[in-house]
Formats: sequence, C-alpha cells, structure tokens
Amino acid sequence: MAPPSMDTRNKALRIIFCGTPEFAAIHLKALIDSEHELIAVYTQPDRPFGRGKKLQAGPVKRLAESAGIPVCQPASLRVPAEQAQLAALDADVMVVVAYGLILPQAVLDAPRLGCLNVHASLLPRWRGAAPIQRAIAAGDTQTGITIMQMDAGLDTGAMLATAECAITDLTTAASLHDQLALIGPPLLLEVLRDLPAHQRRATTQNDEQATYAAKILKAEAEIDWRLNASVLARLIRAFNPFPVSFTTRADERVKIWQARAAGQATLPEAAGTILRADREGILVNCGVGQLLIERLQLAGGKPLAAEQVLNARSELFAPGSSFGLPDEAGN
Repeated sequence: MAPPSMDTRNKALRIIFCGTPEFAAIHLKALIDSEHELIAVYTQPDRPFGRGKKLQAGPVKRLAESAGIPVCQPASLRVPAEQAQLAALDADVMVVVAYGLILPQAVLDAPRLGCLNVHASLLPRWRGAAPIQRAIAAGDTQTGITIMQMDAGLDTGAMLATAECAITDLTTAASLHDQLALIGPPLLLEVLRDLPAHQRRATTQNDEQATYAAKILKAEAEIDWRLNASVLARLIRAFNPFPVSFTTRADERVKIWQARAAGQATLPEAAGTILRADREGILVNCGVGQLLIERLQLAGGKPLAAEQVLNARSELFAPGSSFGLPDEAGN
C-alpha cells in the first residue's frame, strides 16, 4: 500500500487562500501560477483610504478578482454561518498569509489537511503582528520565513519548513519585506508539493525561546535622543516605510527616513543637540554616541537628502540648536 504522502504528491490541491496586504498578494500570485486550484480567497473588508475616505480594496482582493477567483470578505469568522460556508468549499488546505483575522477552531479543522501559515520570521522568534520591524529594531542579524501548521495559539503551531535571510546595517522594513516576499512563495510551493510528508516531519516550537512581535504603534516612532545612537539607527530602519521615525525642531515635525550611528563617544552636549550640519548630513548627539541623519522630510514636503534640505532650510538645523525630546514635545 502506498504511503499517505502519495495521496497529494505532485497533485493539484484545492486551496482556500486568506490574506490582505501586498506581502500576501505575492504569495497568492505564486499559487495562481502553480498547478493548484484556488477555490476561494478570503480577505479583510474594504477599508476607507485617502483624504476622501473612499472604500478601497486591498492587494489580495484586486489580484483575486483579476484572476476570476471568488472573494469572501467576512468581518469575522466566528459566525457559524460563515464557518459553514467555508466548510462547504471542501478544501484540501487553507493557506494564510497576513490575513489579519483570528481563525477559530472550526475553521482550522475545516480543510482536509488543515491550515498553513506563512510567517515572516524564524519561529518561535517573533510570533505576532510585526515580525519584520521587531527583528530589525532588536538588532537581529538573521530572520526568514516559517511555514507553520496552524493551531489555536498565536503563531504556536508546528513548523513544516523554514528559509533564512540576513539582516544588515542597511536593511529597512521595506527592503526586508521584499527579501522575504522573494523566498516565501517558493518555500510554500515546496511544502505543498508533498504536504503530508512535511506534516509528518513537523518540528514542535520551543515555547521557552519565543519572543513576541507586538503591533507597531505610531507613538513608538517618536525619537528619544537619550537612547544609544545605534539603537536609534535600528529603529529608524525598522520604521521605514511605516510609521516613519520622527522628531520635532522648533515646533515643526521632522520625519527621519535614513540615518546611521556615527560614533559611540559620550559628549557633554545634551541629547538632541545638533553638532554639525553639512553635505554629509545632520549630526546629532544622543545619550550614547551620535546619529548622522542622511535623509529626512519636513512638514508638507517629500523625503530628501539632508544636503538638499539644508540648502533650503539651513537655519532650522544650526549647530547648537536641539531637537525635541518626547516629554518636551508633548506627543
């Protein structure tokens, strides 16, 4: 008798896909281009966007509709009628990528082979909503993708496969997102080629090694110049492109898009003091070390190199003047 893995090896699976943002859409595109059958796509309801607050579909919905795949947008999957509708699809497996809704046990149990999650970290490190940003902010030098068999916990399920990628001193949340979006789809397709075999070899997560990647709050992006310059440089990269690190100068909000630690000496000047402003950037004293701002954005403007900003507003960043601290800015 053939082993169970022969049931699905190299055969098309009936897949329900759940996801919402661009990262998820990239994985959906790989499934659309594969041998598998996409029988439905679940994505979050359309959200108000822009100044007019018009409802706008997310990237996953737009892609699914262009491919002719039925789209479902329930506000919750805890409603019995929604669960019955999903179960009636008779899926082999559900693939979940940055969906944004909790899956109750009835949904997890509906597909024949369960639910898989593509998670943007090397579990059990950085379970939760913001693994990309938290890995950069913490100073990790490595992260990756984990394909996980979902259970009722928060990113606690058994691991089916992983792929690694490096985090460097130049890595931003935007660039890491793009790196992970390249390695995630082929890893997912590899797992789906013989899912039962991967499930048999699944590795249980070590809960003692788990860390939690809490959702990013806009308030976290305000720069506290009393911190170490190296820490601030990581935070600025972690919050690029959202929510973007910011500070204040003469009651004007200044967004910092790119900066690097430029020394670890402890100087007598107060944290936040501008030490130098020239074509290289704006050098600011920190609690430990100094930070060189290389790209910034003034209110009503667009992100520019520091040299360009200084050509127009050099008086705003005169050496000896100071950026505000969070408790002084009142934010």
